[in-house]
Amino acid sequence: MYNEKYPSELLQNAVEAIGSLPGVGRRSALKLALHLLRQPAENVRHLTSSIDRLRNEVRYCSVCRMISDGDICGICSDSRRDHNTICVVESVRDVMSIEKTRQYTGVYHVLGGIISPIDGTGPSDLTVAELVDRVSSLVKSAAPESLEVIFALSGDVEGETTAFYIYRQLAPFGIKVSTLARGLGFGDDIDYADELTLGRSIANRQIFRP
Repeated sequence: MYNEKYPSELLQNAVEAIGSLPGVGRRSALKLALHLLRQPAENVRHLTSSIDRLRNEVRYCSVCRMISDGDICGICSDSRRDHNTICVVESVRDVMSIEKTRQYTGVYHVLGGIISPIDGTGPSDLTVAELVDRVSSLVKSAAPESLEVIFALSGDVEGETTAFYIYRQLAPFGIKVSTLARGLGFGDDIDYADELTLGRSIANRQIFRP
């Protein structure tokens, strides 16, 4: 049956699928769908194959929980990185933002979110326990004073709450715990910080004081 909105049910399904992506409205979804119709079949197959492989084959690093093609990501497997310095971030996008600054040579730990009672996200929903285990293993092979954990979390209430919770979990180890310098304003999201500001915040980090 002819749809007054779309001349094809296949087109409608494609628009609805594309429109389910964040930040893509219905008009943009229609524009993209019609664009795909004009592309060579091989280009479209490459696109759909890449997305399918991303969803089914991508892995998370067993050490830091960063996106990886293998069991251990390229950063954690790089012997040139300082493995005694761990930068704790909320998401994979934060790792990518910090790497762009070229100011940090340590490794990372991706929490997968922040503590947010309103959203029903607690410590058990994050990789806090894995971080504590990781630090515990490092303490067994290195002096505590040579280890550092950097909190690179957003400067809002949820970010500060998360940092304080993790700080209490790490306190018994006696390691150095620092946080980004306040080049980032209160409430700022790391993902939206410019590279210069973020780079300076890392280079001028300060001791974390709850």
